[in-house]
Amino acid sequence: MLIFYAQFLPNNNLCSISLSLTNQAAISMNSQTIVRTRFAPSPTGDLHLGGARTALFSWAFARHHQGKFVLRIEDTDRERSTPEAVQIILDGMKWLGLEADEGPFYQSQRIDRHQEVIQQMLKDGTAYYCYSTPEEVEAMRERARAQGLKPRYDGTWRPEPGKTLPPIPQDRSPVVRFKSPQSGATTWNDLVKGPISIPNEELDDLIIARSDGTPTYNFCVVVDDWDMNITHVIRGDDHVNNTARQITLLEALGADIPTYGHVPMILGPDGEKLSKRHGAVSILEYEQEGFLPEAMINYLARLGWSHGDAELFSREEFIQWFNTRNLSRSPAQWDPKKLRWVNAHYIKNSSNQRLAELVAPRIQARGGNPEQVDLPAVMELLKSRAETLNDLADGALLFCQENRPALSAEQAEQLNSPEATLLLQDFYERAAALEEWSTEQLSATIQQVLKAHNARMPQLGIPLRIAVTGQRQTPAIDAVLHLLGRERVLTRLAHSLKA
Repeated sequence: MLIFYAQFLPNNNLCSISLSLTNQAAISMNSQTIVRTRFAPSPTGDLHLGGARTALFSWAFARHHQGKFVLRIEDTDRERSTPEAVQIILDGMKWLGLEADEGPFYQSQRIDRHQEVIQQMLKDGTAYYCYSTPEEVEAMRERARAQGLKPRYDGTWRPEPGKTLPPIPQDRSPVVRFKSPQSGATTWNDLVKGPISIPNEELDDLIIARSDGTPTYNFCVVVDDWDMNITHVIRGDDHVNNTARQITLLEALGADIPTYGHVPMILGPDGEKLSKRHGAVSILEYEQEGFLPEAMINYLARLGWSHGDAELFSREEFIQWFNTRNLSRSPAQWDPKKLRWVNAHYIKNSSNQRLAELVAPRIQARGGNPEQVDLPAVMELLKSRAETLNDLADGALLFCQENRPALSAEQAEQLNSPEATLLLQDFYERAAALEEWSTEQLSATIQQVLKAHNARMPQLGIPLRIAVTGQRQTPAIDAVLHLLGRERVLTRLAHSLKA
């Protein structure tokens, strides 16, 4: 057996893997006492919501049992796997805070090990060379379909006692097939779905190495799970058929069989498979849209798992409560409104300083200067009504611009009416005379103007907001004026009164 250790290479977040022989008894003891889960994404695109949820459940299971969580990048698809996609996965995991105890390991760096096992299987007679062309295999499948049978490879090159194999073609490079059991059934007790049994006669003789010698996905997964001593595999239920194949391979290798759990897919609000038409499906898109990682963790956890009626919970509570008994067998449904509600809760309960640090770059991206204002104080003013960090950035922008935005024709008409001019002039003179520029003093000044002119709040509030912020609606105007500061407020009022 082999144990793997990750050593990160400088500057590129990749790792090299060193192999060391370890006492077999010690490994067996670890497999009995230490839970080891893994998340093994293929870097062929973004880290999608389904993959992120799988990672979360695997991570939480390991944390709940004081075990180890392994990150393995399954990058053997050379044409589709890219360094950029790898980095997206690493960035997504980092944003969610799903730290790995070991890895990332890279499957492509373990090809020699995979080929070593294939050679041993050929020697043991659990694998064999197959010289059938893809066209010949497809013809076999068509014949099976015509007979009402499951389409599969017919075993032309499968060695059996007393069987004479065809002459080996000289112009072909063979694939290597696993000599799959042809009778009985492959059965396991799934953590989510319960007992599952698949007749072995439905399982083809799986290709484990292509004609160019490169090992295939299902085979690499098996060897890696074996070598990395994975005890529990939690993944999407689209892998159920793969699990049957992988179990038969593990049995042929004499390896321990992990415990498997297959979670149903995530559906869109319309009940269809989640896709781009339902909005963002990449985890990092949600970071860009202004969602907090703890909100995403909370919401993803509730997609297919529950703990009583608890809707909102901390990461620590999730780890404490998590168990596979409460994983649902039914598909979960994505609800953007519910996610925004969860995110709003976490925003309201975040510190103003932290929110300011997260929102400042978003303000700059919108052309504002977050240094112009007491940004934590602005966060305190805005966060009770915000659902995302982008909402906060949009709201904070009115405090972070040197000049008031240009007015529409309708706003200019409201601002320049005789009644509005009279009220604004009175407020300007009283505000300019204030010794203390505070929310309390500004509120009192507003009330004095209203009383002096027997006016109602909208008659002053709307033109005052337009004159100072360029908006008809803002948070409490006294707080807004205070945060904007004496100089900016009086300058903008003076400009409006002269216009």
